[in-house]
Amino acid sequence: MSTKYLSMKIISEIISWYTLNKRDLPWRNTKNPYKIWLSEIILQQTRVAQGMEYFHRFVEKFPTIEDLANANEEEVLKLWQGLGYYSRARNLHATAKIIQNQHQGIFPKTHNEIKQLKGIGDYTAAAIASFAYNLPHACVDGNVYRVLSRVFGINTPIDSTEGKKEFFKLANELLPPKNAATYNQAMMEFGAMQCKPKNPDCKQCFIHEHCQAFATNTIDLLPVKAKKTKQRNRYFYYLFLEDEKQNTIINKRMEKDIWQHLYEFPLLEFESNVELEKIMESQTFLEINKNADYTIKNTSKQYKHILSHQVIYATFLHIKTKKIGSNKNNIKINTLQNYAVSRLMHMYMQDVKLIE
Repeated sequence: MSTKYLSMKIISEIISWYTLNKRDLPWRNTKNPYKIWLSEIILQQTRVAQGMEYFHRFVEKFPTIEDLANANEEEVLKLWQGLGYYSRARNLHATAKIIQNQHQGIFPKTHNEIKQLKGIGDYTAAAIASFAYNLPHACVDGNVYRVLSRVFGINTPIDSTEGKKEFFKLANELLPPKNAATYNQAMMEFGAMQCKPKNPDCKQCFIHEHCQAFATNTIDLLPVKAKKTKQRNRYFYYLFLEDEKQNTIINKRMEKDIWQHLYEFPLLEFESNVELEKIMESQTFLEINKNADYTIKNTSKQYKHILSHQVIYATFLHIKTKKIGSNKNNIKINTLQNYAVSRLMHMYMQDVKLIE
């Protein structure tokens, strides 16, 4: 049996399996490029179960590109709250404006045009092009990398330039030109449901007799990654102020850092855990509490919040004072729920009953 024929047989079997076993997901029941694009952006770094809820929220709140384009950024970020990687939401909003203003509200219809849009890379462009327009472009995501590396026994690191080119070339060679949408969905579904990252049920897999990793007992070694993500530790101390009139202070993060454009209590960051005295001696603390009688009512537990490249260790100081000085960032405590905040801030506010 020729290698090409065997490859086509494997793909045919995966597509047949997909037809019978695919999950009923809302973005699979539409050819609307806006909804497909929205689902793809939400599902980046997000599990399907969690992403489903956000997808429905966005479609209900912003049923068209025009609706999303006309929204203000804070509305979009608030709706995105809890998903993380907030640059996705900012890019989504910016791209909606571009489509509305430069493309008359019509989503681009070629792979090249789609790829030019902000926040859309090779994979997302291929997904939209194939799912919405059935254009012959292969999607290569983590699931596809895993399936191809195991089935064909490829040891080239998937995070190397060489590896990306090799897998992209193979995925496109396997793609049936007239059935790109089903092929892409089938490959990703097979990786998500059958060829799982850990403990896949290989003996029950219908293509295990063609799988190189199964034959060589290297399932757990594939795919190969060359680089290991380095994480750094950061130590945050938040000042939650509360005065007699139930005012507090929140600031908007504007730096090019995590949680850009989200709101938070005044923040002090240190290179390690510090004692309370050092916080009280800091310039930020002194400026906020100058000319005011204050009491540190409570110091929270330390929250550990893990991000992709860093770990945040956060402590919240609840400070009661008679009056918070005039500040453009003063708000009523009972309006905190109206502001988009990080998951970390949200957890604390829930724990101390500031929000439900």
